Amino acid sequence: MRKALIVWGGWEGHEPEACATIVAEMLRERDFAVRLEDTTRVFADPDLAEFSLIVPIFTRSAIAPDELAGLTGAVRAGVGLGGYHGGMGDAFRDATEYQFMCGGQWVAHPGNIIDYRVDVTRPDDPIMAGIESFPYHSEQYFMHVDPSIEVLATTTFAGDHADWIDGVVMPVVWKKRYGQGRVFYCALGHVASEFQVPQMRTILARGLEWAAR
Repeated sequence: MRKALIVWGGWEGHEPEACATIVAEMLRERDFAVRLEDTTRVFADPDLAEFSLIVPIFTRSAIAPDELAGLTGAVRAGVGLGGYHGGMGDAFRDATEYQFMCGGQWVAHPGNIIDYRVDVTRPDDPIMAGIESFPYHSEQYFMHVDPSIEVLATTTFAGDHADWIDGVVMPVVWKKRYGQGRVFYCALGHVASEFQVPQMRTILARGLEWAAR
């Protein structure tokens, strides 16, 4: 049985404990043995390489050098990394190697909670199979992204809340490699209630399974 590690904490506005519980159940439904931890100290554990998948849910936090080395080393060696929204995409702002691994970093969400559209750009990819472009109500993430990511879905900014980004097309869902590890990211999922949106839940579940070794 594949093993998944979910590490939750950080800013409470993203409801990390509730979301970690939901993600854990999603993975158990796919026959993962799941371990939940609420401290980044686990990233320095030499046994990290035993996991098939690591899911960080730790917005606005710091990571110690040995923890960062353990996490990035495990993924480079083949452990999968997957996550969503600020729990992964805004977890450790000062750790540029972490951002290099993830493929992007949150920088803004103009207008805060708004209506926008998620456009599926790779309907042929198994993660997006059967999912058409859909409306969404949440934070529309503006991110700094790695040009090497494989983009599966995007969103286009209207400029209503920052006119200079009118028409900017921004990745929402992507996958990439980091060493031998597979990395998956989805910018959706501000709070636990968003897991009730079927497209968001399906994309995340498939992406995590794809990332897992």
